[in-house]
Order: sequence, then structure tokens, then C-alpha cells
Amino acid sequence: MTRWNTSHIPDQTGRAAVVTGANSGLGYVTARELARRGARVVLACRSTGRGTAALARLRAEVPTAEAEFRPLDLADLASVRHFADGLADFCGDRLDLLINNAGVMALPYRTTADGFEMQFGTNHLGHFALTGLLLPKLLATPGARVVTVSSMLHLAANVDLTDLNAERGYHRWRAYGRSKSANLLFTHELARRLAAAGSGVVAAAAHPGYAATNLQTAGVRMEDRKAAERLAELGNRLIAQPAEGGALGTLCAATAPHMRPDAFIGPRSGLRGAPARSFRAPWTTDARTAARLWTASEELTGVRFPLAGA
Repeated sequence: MTRWNTSHIPDQTGRAAVVTGANSGLGYVTARELARRGARVVLACRSTGRGTAALARLRAEVPTAEAEFRPLDLADLASVRHFADGLADFCGDRLDLLINNAGVMALPYRTTADGFEMQFGTNHLGHFALTGLLLPKLLATPGARVVTVSSMLHLAANVDLTDLNAERGYHRWRAYGRSKSANLLFTHELARRLAAAGSGVVAAAAHPGYAATNLQTAGVRMEDRKAAERLAELGNRLIAQPAEGGALGTLCAATAPHMRPDAFIGPRSGLRGAPARSFRAPWTTDARTAARLWTASEELTGVRFPLAGA
């Protein structure tokens, strides 16, 4: 793969995209660059204040943008259903791009509105449900793609199918790693099921390497851990690449021609730089684990994917 950058994004005119967590960081850059290339973009964000501010900023940076904000809280399945039900007036029966970008990282223990451990519930289950509810629109759209943002920190831990909600002990970084492995297992199984159903929808995954976003400081700020917050801020300044660089993997997976199903795209070096195919832990392509996680996710969310023959 050549050194891919935003100048390689094909014309997106006429295409409709949903980007979760688009109020800041990687999600904002992803939404902005898709809009810059002509896509109609929904900024799907939990906070109304931050979402509307991001929309105003995007329109200032890209005056020709066709974009709007809609509230979506991935930690609340009722909000996910409400968002999906209300999308028809934006894109009708079709959707070209679903970018599952939003996430939380290394939070102190807490649960979602539905009682799931917050990182697993937000990063995986919320996006699993959203994808399933929007799948009919994606299936009806030639060239549609689902891109789910994982992390190289998936290497920290595989999912524990016997303890998905960390009820036998919680460690914030292990829980984060499990949620990011779940993102990759979901992509793997979704790609398999789409192929079995004869669908041309491409499911791929991406990661930002080490990118400077508010994820690094959110968890420690919740606990008022000033020293840890300063250390995270220092790492963002000295080591991390900016969000513009971190979003390249997502944008590449979403728009580069001939993207392979179940591809995992991230910085060439692993931490920063132009996107390329990325290393992933062997457990993230384990068919049995992926199928069992899928079944558990259906049971927990109540969402079934309309994929005949899968």
C-alpha cells in the first residue's frame, strides 16, 4: 500500500455517512474529511452541547459541508434504537458508511444504562446494536462499508466469554483491551456473515496508533488523579501523533478502493504515520470465539442481524 493520505480519498458526493463520537478527536476529523469530499455526514454524539459545537466548527472549516448533529448515547440501548429509527429522514433506505468510532478508555468501574460494564457496553455492545439496526440500509446500498475503530491495546487482553461484564474483578486497562478485542472479533464475524449472505458490504477495522485525543485523560480526570492526568497530557504532546494522523486509518478503511473484508488498518509503524495493514492478535480471528461473542451480543442487546444464509 502506498503512503496514503487524505488527498487519496475518492469523491464522496452523493454518499451518506454516520460517524459516532464525531464531536472531537478522531471522529471529528473523520467526519470533516468525509464532508470535505462531498459526503453527507451525521455527527452522532452523546453530548448535545459538544455535538452542536462540533457541527458549527465543521461548517466553519468546510463551508460546503452537508452535515448535521444527532444525539446518540452508545451506553444506552434505548438511545441507540431511537437514533436508528430516526435516521430515515436523513438517508432514506440507504447508508453508505457507518463509522463505529466512539469509545471510552480505562474508566473507573461503572455500568451502562442497561447494566453492562461501561467499556464493553459502549465500545462493543453499543456499536454491535447500532450496526445491526442500520444493517438493512447498508445492505440496500452498493459499495457500503462498516468500519469499526479498535486499538493496538487489544493486545492487552482477549475477551472472557465467561465474564463479559467483569463481574469477577475489574481492571480498567484489561477491560479496555477486552473491548477492543471484541471490536475485532465483531468485525471478523460480521465479514464472515456478510460473505455467507452474498452481500457486498465490506466490514473492516482500523486503529489510530498513538493519537492525541481526550480518551487518554478522561478516566484519570474522573478520579481527580492529577499526576496521571499530567503524565497523559505529556505523552500526548511528546509522543502521540495528532488526531489528523490518527484518523487516517479509519478514512483509508472507509474509502480506499478494493478494501478487503476484515482488514485491520493503522499506522505503518504501529504508533504513527501513513496507514497500512496492521498486525492483530491471533485470537481476534478465532472463528469459534467470534461466533460465541456474536451470540452473546445478540442475547445481551436483543438485536438480530438480518443476514439470510449467514
